[in-house]
Amino acid sequence: MKTKLITPEGYKKLYDEHEEIWLIQRPEITKIVTWAASLGDRSENADYQYNKRKLREIDRRVRFLRKLLPELKIINYSKEQEGRVFFGAWVEIENDAGEVKKFRIVGPEEIYGDATGYISIDSPMARALLKKEMGDIVTVKTPNGIKQWNITSIRYTRQWLDKQHE
Repeated sequence: MKTKLITPEGYKKLYDEHEEIWLIQRPEITKIVTWAASLGDRSENADYQYNKRKLREIDRRVRFLRKLLPELKIINYSKEQEGRVFFGAWVEIENDAGEVKKFRIVGPEEIYGDATGYISIDSPMARALLKKEMGDIVTVKTPNGIKQWNITSIRYTRQWLDKQHE
């Protein structure tokens, strides 16, 4: 089961997506479908068929977002998090081979589209890192076996921090 946590930025991105597709894209596609339907035979009308399919995709995404958004719990930064790995942290880790990974621990709903450098709070790596401090060695069970990582950096997004002090 997915964790229903989200960062404020992630929530805003999903909310903005809902607003965009509901208030802008859907009315435009609806106009095209209405126009294409007025042309007559719908069975051979490519404009009608394509845009009707697109309208169904939009409606499906709107239903999904309307169900999801109220269920999500927005997790804000807290000063108590400093120096330790918690939800929303940017973490840098390194193994003995010198391999370095950098990522942010976020909710599973934030990992889609153009999201890069994020891992889900539900992932084995994130679970192993939670509550750890810089310099701690973390053991993670992966499909390739057990790996050890050293935490070299923990930080929280500046934008996120600034919003806490407004």
